[in-house]
Amino acid sequence: MAKLLPIFRPSIISSNNVLWRRIQEISVGDCHLKDESKLTAPPQVDKKYALMKREDAEKHKAHSLETIKLDHLEVISPITGVPEEHIKGRLVRISLVPKNAMQSGTENTHTWQMTFDTRQRWENPLMGWASSGDPLSNMEIHFATKDDAITFCEKNGWEWFVDDKKIEKDKVNSYGFNFAWNKRTRVSTK
Repeated sequence: MAKLLPIFRPSIISSNNVLWRRIQEISVGDCHLKDESKLTAPPQVDKKYALMKREDAEKHKAHSLETIKLDHLEVISPITGVPEEHIKGRLVRISLVPKNAMQSGTENTHTWQMTFDTRQRWENPLMGWASSGDPLSNMEIHFATKDDAITFCEKNGWEWFVDDKKIEKDKVNSYGFNFAWNKRTRVSTK
């Protein structure tokens, strides 16, 4: 059975309030009731578009989804401010993100990462730590697809190679395999 709610509820109860006196005069039979199951939540509006007309908001959403397509490859390395020694002859490795060795899940392994080759490494004489004068050697950039990573490398003027490793299927092992009758799959305990 649906719960029925009255339309109006007094927020301030006082004898001087005119609305409260009017509510007291109305009998229960005159009170209109609404069915709670038929009430729906109002549509949620994004904060950016709350004060805009609906047509303007739809135009803005459609415009923000468009991308600019260029006919030729634009190299942005001269305007990035990165020294030329870090751009020329730089080799970039594009590969799938490896699986975390501490966990058995494969959730974050479907993206591509871009890593730079290591340059200018030496051992710190004070503590023995590995030091580097190369700001790009410790940087990893993640991409959704391999093509995005390749485009980014070409745009910055870096040489790249794709490291496609064969994805091995996990071998299913269970406790019952230790007692299997088949000699090829049975593991000896001696």
